[in-house]
Amino acid sequence: MCLAIPGQVVSFEDETRQIVKVDVAGVRRRVHVGLLDPLQIGDWVLVHVGFAISRIDEQEAARTLRFLEELGAQFEQELEELRRSDEP
Repeated sequence: MCLAIPGQVVSFEDETRQIVKVDVAGVRRRVHVGLLDPLQIGDWVLVHVGFAISRIDEQEAARTLRFLEELGAQFEQELEELRRSDEP
């Protein structure tokens, strides 16, 4: 399964390449944000295969994360794949 998961921008890693670090349910991951207007630390985005595809508000992020957590094993598998995808 491949989901778009809410992540919160925690730092700017490479502004030239438009890379930020987001926190996705406790997993920190670098993602490309070139598809979106400029972001700020604390903004929420939907992350899909290494790209921020949409900006969302905090309430939508919370609702989506609750729903994904209810999926149980599928969500945990997605988080594990997210962890592995950012390893050097």
